[in-house]
Amino acid sequence: MGNALPLSMPLGTAMHNIEITRGRGGQLARAAGAIVKLIAKEGKSATLRLPSGEVRLVSQNCLATVGQVGNVGVNQKSLGRAGSKCWLGKRPVVRGVVMNPVDHPHGGGEGKSPIGRKKPTTPWGYPALGRRTRKRKKYSDSFILRRRK
Repeated sequence: MGNALPLSMPLGTAMHNIEITRGRGGQLARAAGAIVKLIAKEGKSATLRLPSGEVRLVSQNCLATVGQVGNVGVNQKSLGRAGSKCWLGKRPVVRGVVMNPVDHPHGGGEGKSPIGRKKPTTPWGYPALGRRTRKRKKYSDSFILRRRK
């Protein structure tokens, strides 16, 4: 537990803080409670199941830390009041519908008016829900065996 080792460890090993390319430093599974399972090894690559459900290939030379990231119950903690969230540096979230038209595309109208558009948008006018932001021909697409759901 806690040792950084190459991915040539036994199958089913739980790990975190995994490098994508050797020597680059850990990039995968670093959030509180995150855990990755080593599910297969073939040739020079290892197959990992990430916390998102994605299954991807990583070189066996890459380093990973054995075990799970600590602070597992961070999401279960009730903050209790707005001030506690404020101490964490989280700013208040204001709905676009209650803004003026200069501030948000959803803003304006008389009284409690609906969005007024076919689909919700960001403050800059881009689609807010369901828009794919990943590049279609990204170099690492060949390493992803199953996309996250």
